[in-house]
Amino acid sequence: MLSRKRGIRIDTEYNLTVQEALSRPLFRNAVVVAGESGLIRPIRWVHILEVTDFETLIHGGEMILTTGIGLRSSPELWSAFAEKLIRQNASCLCIEVGPYFNAVENELKQLADEHGFPVILFPSTVRYVDITHDLHSLLVNRQHLRLRELESLSREFHRHTLGLHGTLNVLKLLHESTGAQLLFRPLTGKTISYPPLYPQEQSVWSAYADERYNSQEEDGNAQIWCTQIDDGRYAVTKPIGAYDQTWALLLMITDQQPTEYDLMLADSASLSIAQELLRTRYMEERKLFSEHAWVGELIGGRAQDEKSIRALTGTDYKRWDSTHYYTCIIEIANRFEGKPDTADSDWDSLRLHLSHMVRSDLEKHFFQPFMTLHQNRIAIIAFDTKASSGSAPRLKSALGSFQHSHSGELPKQFKLLIGAGGFTIGLNNARQSYLEAEQALSLFPSFGEPVLLYDELGVYQLLAGLNDGKLLQQFVRQHLGPLIDHDETRGSELLLTLKALLDCDGSKQAAAQRLFIVRQSLYYRLDKIAELLGEDYMTPEKRLALGVALRAYQLLQPAPFIDSVKISGV
Repeated sequence: MLSRKRGIRIDTEYNLTVQEALSRPLFRNAVVVAGESGLIRPIRWVHILEVTDFETLIHGGEMILTTGIGLRSSPELWSAFAEKLIRQNASCLCIEVGPYFNAVENELKQLADEHGFPVILFPSTVRYVDITHDLHSLLVNRQHLRLRELESLSREFHRHTLGLHGTLNVLKLLHESTGAQLLFRPLTGKTISYPPLYPQEQSVWSAYADERYNSQEEDGNAQIWCTQIDDGRYAVTKPIGAYDQTWALLLMITDQQPTEYDLMLADSASLSIAQELLRTRYMEERKLFSEHAWVGELIGGRAQDEKSIRALTGTDYKRWDSTHYYTCIIEIANRFEGKPDTADSDWDSLRLHLSHMVRSDLEKHFFQPFMTLHQNRIAIIAFDTKASSGSAPRLKSALGSFQHSHSGELPKQFKLLIGAGGFTIGLNNARQSYLEAEQALSLFPSFGEPVLLYDELGVYQLLAGLNDGKLLQQFVRQHLGPLIDHDETRGSELLLTLKALLDCDGSKQAAAQRLFIVRQSLYYRLDKIAELLGEDYMTPEKRLALGVALRAYQLLQPAPFIDSVKISGV
């Protein structure tokens, strides 16, 4: 049963009020001498206080017990003491009449009456330890009952989401438990209110929820927040979602300030709704894969003429054929040899989960993705819906965000590798774009980066196509053979030194800094390089050949070189 008085909302079934505490046997001789209108105040704990500097000692909601030993029977000190307690939102003040306190002065009485802050006197000595033991036992037992009810309601929330109209039924149950006006506001979709609101009022509250959410997003805090609005009511806004994504907002409007229990119920209801939304989204993801089966036909090269592509894409052909896009591959790679120890159902769930997450990240960066699954790969055609601005940085940001956020969710035997083909237009070019994405993916050992774009590969675009095992090897031996042999037999770092020099545009000072060696050591190495390659190794033609040969060597032998030097395109 809920009762309201002086702006304080009390759940009398579970909360202990000052009035109820006075009915306990240990309070049979106690007398309320001021602030009687505040007897409905809830008591969260009982605290014995004999000092005047206590701001950090209480949190609010405490019954304060004191003998007044630290106040020296001073009316001014007693008033200041009570004023601090009121500011700290204490529940009431209980004083033992004795050598340190005789009677309530007018100033203290007026202050207590004005704020509805009960002042209670014990006319004779009472053992405060007995009071704390009695009330604390009562509070703990009621808290246990409340947690059991919360657990039961949480199960009911979850049960409702398994049936029809799950979200609406959750709102109904939450309303029955809190008495609040509720609004479910999806970021995309239809708003639901319970009890039902007139369209105009629902629109106002929807705008309010959007405004609060946007302001919290800017502050980097999107958990749950409560604010008092202009008409004196309170509004609790709770984002609903999963995996650091918000899908909807739950708005709870109450006449009185929500209790901690109300907030816990809102959080539990939000979690149940989020689970329902997640199930729905996975079902939609499966449906999308079925509807977008044409993606596999395009990247597989089985449909390249206009007639067959039109037959696959239907009425959307003209739109997508004239929109720039990237073809991306997300590969769930096995870190170890052999078949991964993962059940088929778990493997399917993992791929669906990842595809759902990457879809969200791409859409946030203004790409419209169409996907297909094949074994350990997710293939994506990502159409750029904002082609007027830089596409490559947005794509890399989206894929990088996905890689960073979700790699940790993979079983330990897996890692994510991502490659993207060149920025292209025309659906008949999807096969070529997919091959470029595969080429970028194949260069992961050379680059060591989790996200590779074909357009950023530089000369590696050419070298990867020439990597037949012979031509590149001959080119590398022709230009770098003496340095390779010297490094292998002497343990030197001439290849690394040459690359640092070329990457620094021939600046010896910058090369020494990059290699973390003094200039004298660099000069010694350069003399040895000149001795092995010839004094003219830095002439334009030879310098270009050496740069290409170094990258070809990196392509052929990535493992021993990648730890020492960061490679880049030419």
